[in-house]
Amino acid sequence: MAQRNQVRDPNKTKTGKIRLGGLTVTQLAALVDKEGRKKIRARILNQIRIVQNRKGSVEKVLDPNVAE
Repeated sequence: MAQRNQVRDPNKTKTGKIRLGGLTVTQLAALVDKEGRKKIRARILNQIRIVQNRKGSVEKVLDPNVAE
């Protein structure tokens, strides 16, 4: 629970984890670049895959793990 005078961030959970649900592919790609932990990066990459596979998604982002 947040302290009485602390403003809560709606994009974070009570424990401080990032909520990925309402972000676009470009926002998620920016998060992947900033994140250092492999476990969190995997969560973000999975969310990117989910958003891209939704019906009507037109944004495409290159997978940072694949070299061209």
